Amino acid sequence: MSYQQYRPSSFSILPPVVKNLLILNGLFYLATMALESQYKMDLADLLGLHFPLSEKFHPYQFITYMFMHGSFMHLFFNMFALWMFGNVLENYWGPKKFLIYYLITGIGAALIHYTVVYFQNLSTLEFINAYIANPSLADFHDFIASDHIRGFSQEMVDHYNAIIPRSFNNALMANNTEEALRISVDYMQIYKTDFLNAPVVIGASGSVFGILLAFGMLFPNTLLYVYFAIPIKAKWFVMIYGAMELFSGIRGATDDNVAHFAHLGGMLFGFILIKYWQKSRNRGF
Repeated sequence: MSYQQYRPSSFSILPPVVKNLLILNGLFYLATMALESQYKMDLADLLGLHFPLSEKFHPYQFITYMFMHGSFMHLFFNMFALWMFGNVLENYWGPKKFLIYYLITGIGAALIHYTVVYFQNLSTLEFINAYIANPSLADFHDFIASDHIRGFSQEMVDHYNAIIPRSFNNALMANNTEEALRISVDYMQIYKTDFLNAPVVIGASGSVFGILLAFGMLFPNTLLYVYFAIPIKAKWFVMIYGAMELFSGIRGATDDNVAHFAHLGGMLFGFILIKYWQKSRNRGF
């Protein structure tokens, strides 16, 4: 029995889209480091993808977030996968089709991720909106003591618990309920703004997982080498990786700071797009 074996080609013969994507991602990373160091400017906050209900959200972020990375290792592993698998796919599809696939899977990854985030945080948003419309001191104290603030790190939780102004406590001591409620509403409005601004997605991982899915579908029997030593067919590698991401997403693995459902979104949109192209080709479009 014979198997296809896959080896990445050298950088010098990379097709144009992959090569330019590698260069652009590298330049964006260097710009992020330089602007942070010299001007204390957070480029990820500007170009990373914010929650669509956030005041910091801009439509262009659906594209720019793909070029932002939080660390060198984050950049390295994404670009390594792009180099290995994107090279083959671009040569197979051609530059235009590959670029379309890369962008659509990246946008699809973001849509799936923030759809999940919306429903995860819906109860908190509904509570805040209901409180602002009809505040009560009992509800305010319940909110401060609840897990609604789970959208932030423990450091941010401690911060919010500490910033209730002295005027709020003074109002309570003076039995000035109206003033205390006004202060609590101001607090909740500030909290809502920060809550919506907090999640920011960066990285090319959604597109990279789409590329991985495409490679597994188009070259299913190609042998990949896990840790450069363990051979596994591409189709099994993709299935196992996808299952791991699904498991991590369902169990709520947020402590690793990885958008697991974004990865799955890239794979889902990639699957749909490949099937659409295959059907269109069979119909002679």
